[in-house]
Amino acid sequence: MNDPAPPGEIELRPLSARSVVLSLLLGTHPPELPVKDLVARVEAFGVGGSTVRAALSRMVAAGDLRRTGTGYRLSNRLLERQRRQDESVHPHTRAWDGDWEMVVITASGRGPAERADLRARLTALRLAELREGVWLRPANLRRALPDDLGRVAECCAARPARPARELAASLWPLDAWSATARALLAHVARADRAADRLAAFAAVVRHLLADPRPAAGTAARRLAGRRAARRVHPLPAGDGRRGAGAPDVTRRPYGVPGGHSVRPRSPWGDYL
Repeated sequence: MNDPAPPGEIELRPLSARSVVLSLLLGTHPPELPVKDLVARVEAFGVGGSTVRAALSRMVAAGDLRRTGTGYRLSNRLLERQRRQDESVHPHTRAWDGDWEMVVITASGRGPAERADLRARLTALRLAELREGVWLRPANLRRALPDDLGRVAECCAARPARPARELAASLWPLDAWSATARALLAHVARADRAADRLAAFAAVVRHLLADPRPAAGTAARRLAGRRAARRVHPLPAGDGRRGAGAPDVTRRPYGVPGGHSVRPRSPWGDYL
C-alpha cells in the first residue's frame, strides 16, 4: 500500500526559484514563455530578477529547459511530467463494468534497480500491489497498459470474489488520502501571500498525482478530492496561453481575472 503524506497540519516549504519556474511552465500550454514574461511572473512570487535569471541558466544547463528564439521552453524529458500533471486534473475515466486490471510479474533474475523501476512504472499506472508480484486496480481508466509490460508480466482482466470496496480499501489508504486533501485545502485557505498560495497549489497537484481513482462502487463518497481538483484553475495569461495545472494564485478569489472560474472534472470521478 502506498501511503500518502500523513494527514493533519500541513507544513510546506517555500518554493525555490527553479520550482516557481517549473510550476508556471508546467501549467502553460504550450510550455513556453518569452524571457520578459517569465521573469515578470516569477518576480510576482517574491523572487528577484537576478535570482530568476541565474536559475534559468542553471535549468538550461541541467536539461530542464531549452532556449528558444524569444524565451524558454520545457525540455522534452519534462513534457511527460506535464502530461501526467494535466491528466491528474483532467482524468480520463470510463464507466466501470466490474472488471479489474491485473498484472502478474513473471520475469525473474532482475536486479534491484530493474525491480524498482518496474514498481515505479506500475505505480504511475495507478496499479496497487495486492501481494508481491501481483498488481491490480479497477478497469475504469481510459488508457491501455504499455505493450512492453508483456515482456516481464502477464496482463489480464479479473473479477475477484472479494467485495470491490473491501478490496480497494486494502490496496489504497483512501481515508488518509482524503484527509490529506482536506488538510491541503485548509492550508490553501489560510495562505495570504502569492508565494504561499503557489506552494500550496503545487502540493495539491502533487497530491492529485497520487490519486488512485478507484471506480464507482469501490470507495465511499469523498468530497475532498473533488474540491482539491476544482481549486486548480488555468493560468491567466494575456497572450491566451492556458495551463491545466497552474492556478491564478496572485489574487483572490482563485480563478481567471475578468472571467469565470474553470471547474475541471474531479479525478475522483463518479465515486465522489
